[in-house]
Amino acid sequence: MNFDLVIFDCDGVLIDSELLSVEADLACLAEYGIDLTAEEIIERYTGISLAAMLADVEQRRGKKLPGFAGRHRRHLRRLFKAGLRPIPDVVAVLDGLDSRGCPACVASSGTPERIEHALSLVGLYERFQPNLFSTVAVARGKPAPDLFLYAAAQMGAMPQHCVVIEDSIPGVSAAVAAGMTAIGCTGGSHCRPELSARLTAQGAVRVTHTMSALLPILLDLPGRAAPTPSR
Repeated sequence: MNFDLVIFDCDGVLIDSELLSVEADLACLAEYGIDLTAEEIIERYTGISLAAMLADVEQRRGKKLPGFAGRHRRHLRRLFKAGLRPIPDVVAVLDGLDSRGCPACVASSGTPERIEHALSLVGLYERFQPNLFSTVAVARGKPAPDLFLYAAAQMGAMPQHCVVIEDSIPGVSAAVAAGMTAIGCTGGSHCRPELSARLTAQGAVRVTHTMSALLPILLDLPGRAAPTPSR
C-alpha cells in the first residue's frame, strides 16, 4: 500500500451509531426542556464530542445542563445494547489491511469508555486494541487536527503518510488540517444524499457509500512522493 497507516473514525464509520446517539440526544435534551430536531443535531453536532455539543447547547440556550453527560451515557448504553450494528463489510476491510501488513487505528471524538463499550458490542474492540485514541487525550477536538496528529505520533507514522476514513465535515476538516489524506465514508444510516459532495468540497479525495468499496479505493491511492536526495 502507498501509505503507512489508516486511521478510522468510530461512530458512523466502523459502527452505525449516529442515529442512536441522536435518539439519546433528543431524549436527554427534552428532560431539560430543550427542543431540537434530529436534523439540527445531525447537521450541527455530527463528528464532534458530546462535551463540545453540550457546551454549544448551553451557550446558545443560556442555561446549564447539570448531569447531562451521565444521563446521556446511561441512555445511550441501553440503545447500543439493543440496536448497535457494525457498518457492513468493515471486517472484510480490516482483514484486507491485515493481509497487506497495513496498520490501522481508531481516532474518535468519543470517550475511551464509549469507544470500548461500542466496539466491544460489535466484536471490533480486539481488532484495534490498544490502538484506540480518544479526543480526551488532546487539547482540541475535531475539526482541529490534534487528535489525528496524536494518533499518528502514537503509531509512529508521518502525517503525510496517513489516510483518514471519516463520515463528517469536522472529521474531514481535521484530517486535511493534519496534512493527511481524507476519504469520506457515507454508509451510515444518518448520512444524507448531499453529504458526499460536502465531504469532497471539504477536502476528501474520494468518497464511498459502501465499506466494500473502501479497500479498492485505498489500493488505488497514488504513491507517496519520493524523498528529495540529499546533496
